[in-house]
Amino acid sequence: MGNIPPVEEAAARLVTDLTFDSIPADALAGARRLMQDQLALQVGSASLPWSKALLELTRAAHVPGKSHVAATGDEMSAADAAFVNASFGHGFEYDDAHRASSSHPGSTVVSAALAVGEELGATMREVITGIVAGYEVYTRIGNLAAPELLERGFHPHGLLSNFGAAAVVAKMRGFDVETTVHALAIALSHASGTTEYTSSGGSIKRIHSGIGTRNGIRAAEMAAAGITGPTTFLTGGKGFYRTFVGRPVADDAAATFGLDKTFEITRVWIKPYCCCGINHAYIDGARQLSARAADVDSVLLGIQTGGDVVIGNKNANAYAPKIIEHLQYSLPFQFSLSLLGKGNGFSTHHAYMAGRLDLGAGSDIAALAQKVKIEVKPQLDTAYPGRWVGDITVTYTDGTSESLFVDNPTGTAENPMSQEDLDAKFRDVTSASLGPERGETLLQAIKGGDLDQPAADFAALLKV
Repeated sequence: MGNIPPVEEAAARLVTDLTFDSIPADALAGARRLMQDQLALQVGSASLPWSKALLELTRAAHVPGKSHVAATGDEMSAADAAFVNASFGHGFEYDDAHRASSSHPGSTVVSAALAVGEELGATMREVITGIVAGYEVYTRIGNLAAPELLERGFHPHGLLSNFGAAAVVAKMRGFDVETTVHALAIALSHASGTTEYTSSGGSIKRIHSGIGTRNGIRAAEMAAAGITGPTTFLTGGKGFYRTFVGRPVADDAAATFGLDKTFEITRVWIKPYCCCGINHAYIDGARQLSARAADVDSVLLGIQTGGDVVIGNKNANAYAPKIIEHLQYSLPFQFSLSLLGKGNGFSTHHAYMAGRLDLGAGSDIAALAQKVKIEVKPQLDTAYPGRWVGDITVTYTDGTSESLFVDNPTGTAENPMSQEDLDAKFRDVTSASLGPERGETLLQAIKGGDLDQPAADFAALLKV
């Protein structure tokens, strides 16, 4: 198309050519699982302190509109409602992950599609189509940026969320290819965010999702208004890949965006543990070794390069967490919690925030964490690209040792969470806010609701 390069055109055509009827059954199932997990977390995380602070800030300056904030029911513009909801959904390290792109697409694409759907008077069929379009653009751009994006210190979700939200709007508002290219190109101008929060903390990490989601929506609105972006936004000499990733991608990367490829939304990773997903393989392994926790003399954890940046030796507080962000990004402490049978879920991390879980120097958890050594193994990068694995060796006080390797942690597409367990997570997260009866109504609407139901009617089920 004129001066639009092959990769950029292919990304835009994924959006414009996708229809509900072209979405495979397994991708639709993935979208519903994603919605179930994400919407539960939006409701359940609305009461967290940073969520409440963000809502109050947004209330003071929001643009009026038809879209609703989860749990509270505040009416705002689609951009403002999606900003808050995406931040809620990403607010406690419990939301979905995507292994290959090292990111969390659900909070962005679900929030954007539902908010825009309410604004447009769309049906849930159109909302789901928007979710799939946004998820596929977000993750396929991200796949081509891995693993360097994370290794260089960027927060992949902070960057990719802008593209995902712009794609959602482009799909739901029926943009043509050229306008979609400009929406995605303008989204690049908003892309930002590093993982420094893993070392020194900062609840702003929780808001990265909302920032990218709102900015992606705004980027699409700019494109619709006639503002243009650089059409070589991905592959240009100063485009996304050369600037953020540090390398080019070839024109044949356009094939990545074909609708004939396996849909990435079929690979949704639902988290069973309330911490960074890179920890999860080690947590699974520690659970298998917990019977001999009292006999542990030392632990050696082999880790991938990007993982070490986030949860390992390059994380300044990995061995001495002082705030909730430190804990959720500390491999030694997450491994120790699991090995000692303390749990790594919603209640454990809430207990820490409430002062009911002691992680101080004199605690058994801290004592065990000090026995953990983390070793970067570049060979794991080569052998397991796009996957976060756990290489574990434990030496016991009697001189014996035990090794364990976890390839596919619980919740990944290769080792999926059962529907029963997913339902249990939903009920655990929503019960305090919605109660069992209203929670069940929402759950059934997500799992098998009427596709012709107006998005506004569906969104009303999220109000506490």
